[in-house]
Amino acid sequence: QVQLVESGGGSVQAGESLRLSCTASGYTVNPYYMAWFRQAPGKEREVVAIFYVKDGTTYYADSVKGRFTISQDNAKKTLYLTMNSLKPEDTAMYYCVGRRTITDPHPDWGQGTQVTVSS
Repeated sequence: QVQLVESGGGSVQAGESLRLSCTASGYTVNPYYMAWFRQAPGKEREVVAIFYVKDGTTYYADSVKGRFTISQDNAKKTLYLTMNSLKPEDTAMYYCVGRRTITDPHPDWGQGTQVTVSS
């Protein structure tokens, strides 16, 4: 059974940095991608960044380009999201997501870690 466990959230001031971690267990083969999603109160869930495991390519939402970096440590089976120059609008619950195949209708989700950015 796949388990994704996030950590690293917290409360910071605008302009500061945080690094989120997601430790994955239970995958028998590499997933198609690992990603970070977020959801702010009253807003829809949105993708933040994606790491395509096979070739290491990445995707970023326009709102975080140039500020956030997604990366993976294969040896530690850990996905990271390094967040710099944080803004109040980055405040949300951040979720680690694993999609096993390109057509996987039910990706794996972690429990989430809260990020709060105050101005």
